[in-house]
Amino acid sequence: MERIWNKHKNINKPKVIMAMSGGVDSSVAAKLLVDKGYEVVGIFLHFWKENFKGVENFENKCCSIEALTDARRVCDKINIPLYTLNFSKNFKKQVVNNFLHEYKQGKTPNPCVRCNKLVKLGYLIEQAKKLGFDYVASGHYVKKSIVPKAIHSGCCVASESQKSKVIQKLYKAKDKNKDQSYFLYTLNQKQLKHLLFPLSDYTKQQVRQLAKKFKLSVAEKKESQEICFIPEKKHNEFLKRHLKLIPGKIKTLDNKIIGNHHGLPLYTIGQRKGVEVGGIGPFYVAKMDYKTNVLYVVNNGNDKIIYNNKLIAKNVSWVAGIKLKFPLKCNAVIRYGHKPVKCIVTLFTKNKSKNYLLVKFFQSQRAIAPGQSVVFYNRNEVLGGGVISL
Repeated sequence: MERIWNKHKNINKPKVIMAMSGGVDSSVAAKLLVDKGYEVVGIFLHFWKENFKGVENFENKCCSIEALTDARRVCDKINIPLYTLNFSKNFKKQVVNNFLHEYKQGKTPNPCVRCNKLVKLGYLIEQAKKLGFDYVASGHYVKKSIVPKAIHSGCCVASESQKSKVIQKLYKAKDKNKDQSYFLYTLNQKQLKHLLFPLSDYTKQQVRQLAKKFKLSVAEKKESQEICFIPEKKHNEFLKRHLKLIPGKIKTLDNKIIGNHHGLPLYTIGQRKGVEVGGIGPFYVAKMDYKTNVLYVVNNGNDKIIYNNKLIAKNVSWVAGIKLKFPLKCNAVIRYGHKPVKCIVTLFTKNKSKNYLLVKFFQSQRAIAPGQSVVFYNRNEVLGGGVISL
């Protein structure tokens, strides 16, 4: 990192580290920043990859040789330098190890939420600040807005000291189909102060059109939706390699044995695929009993046991850092891509800890999975969120 700063410390422009992935989004974002007059330095991050012999020459999808080559081509085209940083140890510790631990405990984690908080954005911001860079930018589809005074209506209350401060707010992007605000609810004021999201007011279609206009080689590059550090398209094979799985019985709710499962961490609430009961299905996961190692199923995907009208959230964070008024009426998203639903949020004390929330929905929701994040919105504004506990 020192050589990066030494080469750019005398430039009299706002200095930005642009997280380059080799994809069309970060590429266009970098060009937009250059055109706005920022001094942009591209950074390509190397994450952890599994030493897996089952897939020849497996690479982490976010930092493959192909991705690095594409990032270099783009940086050469728009005339900015590109450096690489090795975040593999931090990524393995904060993301992969947590991913395995959560599944072992019967949870369904979201590794992208944790990666953005602790590695891809969080850790990168720390390194950039140490070297004197003003901002870190990414190709996320999300919008940041700076509010001169902490004046909030309905859901928030600002103290006298807070009213004089600038508040960094987070909103959904213009392209609601590509919006990634769900993954960024853990960002705090200190981090948002140093973040730029150049694509906030663009749709994906517009970004591709800009890539063609700028004659970037990645204009037609396809996206990968899978978890970046898993060789296969599905994560179960990865879990089988890294967790000690104990087979057990599959039962209906009246305790009738109808088959055998391959290990409870391979299943999640509401799941149909992978519940292998020969000839008499389909069946859907209703619950997992880790004490008896029994997988309980129902043959109706809309059985009421799969639905719940409430949840408890832990590890709660609020984007604006403003004291909220409870009970809080807002919208909640219980997993990425889920439609926002109306809810009432209240404080919930558990084991003398106040960092828990009770979320009650106006209508019962299907397949609420512990380990996933619940994110709260006031219209398009991201208020914050937490990890679903139960």
